Amino acid sequence: MKKVSFAEFGGPDVLRLTDAEEPHAGPGRIRIAVRAAGVNPVDWRIREGQVLGAHPVELPAGVGLDAAGVVDEVGEGVEGIEVGDHVFGEGSSTYAEFAVLSAWARMPEGLTYEEAAGYPSVVETALRIVREAGVRPGQTLLVSGASGGVGSAVLQIARDRGITVIGTAGAANQEYLRSLGALATTYGEGWAERVRQLGRVDAALDLAGSGVIRELVELTGDPGKVVSIADLDAPKLGVRFSGVAGSLPDALAEAAALIARGRLHIPVEKSYTLAEAAAAHIDSQAGHTRGRRVIVV
Repeated sequence: MKKVSFAEFGGPDVLRLTDAEEPHAGPGRIRIAVRAAGVNPVDWRIREGQVLGAHPVELPAGVGLDAAGVVDEVGEGVEGIEVGDHVFGEGSSTYAEFAVLSAWARMPEGLTYEEAAGYPSVVETALRIVREAGVRPGQTLLVSGASGGVGSAVLQIARDRGITVIGTAGAANQEYLRSLGALATTYGEGWAERVRQLGRVDAALDLAGSGVIRELVELTGDPGKVVSIADLDAPKLGVRFSGVAGSLPDALAEAAALIARGRLHIPVEKSYTLAEAAAAHIDSQAGHTRGRRVIVV
């Protein structure tokens, strides 16, 4: 089978499309014929060799955590799923023609493989950090870097829970944030004052790692009300860095329910082939994403 992998840490140029042996579903796992794989910032952070305890790497290594596809092997002890079912979920080395998943759910009706592949890690992260921020219905949540996949999910999940959301993003994505129910403003010089003009901030999330932790602490008045998924130096300022996933099955179930109710939709901004994995990482690292990027197999 074809698989994207890397034999050394480094930039996008270390990625190679290679021939590899097919993986197989062990106990408690399923294997899918991958139709699409999600492109997440954690993918290129791992490729660069950043220290991410939740994702230890042994070289050479595959790339990718999220995928959607068709079940073609069911491991021992797995119940409620059959060969031929269409699923989305999380596993390892998902930039490939076949991948083993450790957590999954049936794809909601009407969802394409490309759309489904963009949800697993994104929704788990969004649910986790909204919980960790401690924001409650009737309060206001500030989301810095709100137009990407996690931001898109956070805005919709928060609004569904009765939380007011202020989102920052580039000028081109202001209307997109408003379409998701957020009060929107641009980042850049004077952004904190623009946020203050929109209202009080009870909690804040840093999704872009753009050096805004001090301002987020000032806006909330409490480092305990700020959570970052992108700035590894956040703990130096007393801010929680959230990098360890919670329950993927629970997150996938909640995602499926929100999608079925029409309360969650994350658009796919751009699709790539396996051979274009390096380009996908370059674009992901550049930011300014509206929704999700995926690799189509």
